[in-house]
Amino acid sequence: MKHTFPALLLLALAVAVLFSLVAAAIAFALARWEGAAVPAALSRCGIAFAASLTLCLAAFTALDRT
Repeated sequence: MKHTFPALLLLALAVAVLFSLVAAAIAFALARWEGAAVPAALSRCGIAFAASLTLCLAAFTALDRT
């Protein structure tokens, strides 16, 4: 194992979380723009965050196996 592996892993995780936060913020804004109440918009925000983080981590896992 290289010495830079933990740093690159943390960087990849940070990028995945930031990407998921951006997707969640966009989902919240679109839900509010559509006229949804705040609790419903937060629900959509959480679903978007979880889905995009899952997809990012699945992609990182697939890249690691090659």
